[in-house]
Amino acid sequence: MTTKDLYEQDYLAWLEETAKQLRQRQTDVLDWEHLREEIEALGNEQRHKVDSYLLQLLIHLLLYQYWPEERERCAKGWQDEIGNFRVELELLLESKTLYNYFLTRIAVIYPKAVKRVRQKSALPVAIFAETCPYSPEQILDSDFLP
Repeated sequence: MTTKDLYEQDYLAWLEETAKQLRQRQTDVLDWEHLREEIEALGNEQRHKVDSYLLQLLIHLLLYQYWPEERERCAKGWQDEIGNFRVELELLLESKTLYNYFLTRIAVIYPKAVKRVRQKSALPVAIFAETCPYSPEQILDSDFLP
């Protein structure tokens, strides 16, 4: 059975075989097509995680700042979530490439966070800043709450 066939029939076995071939530098038998796809998918997955944690973090920062009627009741839970999302994001951002990606995504993700907060809270759009009111440092600062 070729490595390409193995990829289609038993993914875990394909991973193990490919790792073995790489360790032994058997580049002539590698399934290059699927290996390239898998490496690209890993990068995409990491970027998606940055987007996802950033979105959730911004949502909770906005809820905390702009929904005072619920803050008293929900503050502890929101603070816990803010902390959890920061930790997850910080772990990803140990990669300089992902940190630079994060910097470019704040402006893209912020409007999505505002939309989600408005759906949840029915707060008027006019109260939200047009651009993200938090600096990258504030977003990641474990002591910062708006």
